[in-house]
Amino acid sequence: MVLDFWQYIVIIVVLIIISLVVIKLKKKNFSSEVNKLIQYLGGKDNIVNAEVNMSRFKVILKDVSLVNKDGITSLGAQGIVEIDNQLKIIFGKDAKQLKKYIDDMM
Repeated sequence: MVLDFWQYIVIIVVLIIISLVVIKLKKKNFSSEVNKLIQYLGGKDNIVNAEVNMSRFKVILKDVSLVNKDGITSLGAQGIVEIDNQLKIIFGKDAKQLKKYIDDMM
């Protein structure tokens, strides 16, 4: 009877540890992604302004020709629209958090 109790406790502890590891592995490393995003946008000096609206990340740039659109797509962008000197990038639910990190870095 006592042995069964301890077996259940051990199983519960192991499941909690596994759950925590899975959650940590799924959590995105936003600071790394923001560094890459800034690099793909042509660097800090190329960014004039950045805004976020729902799932869209809008950035105004000095020179759009410096942008690596394939790199931005590899970060999880679901779409990129270029209008004059601005890009509208669809990042989904991560757009607000990416904007926050960019503001902190700028």
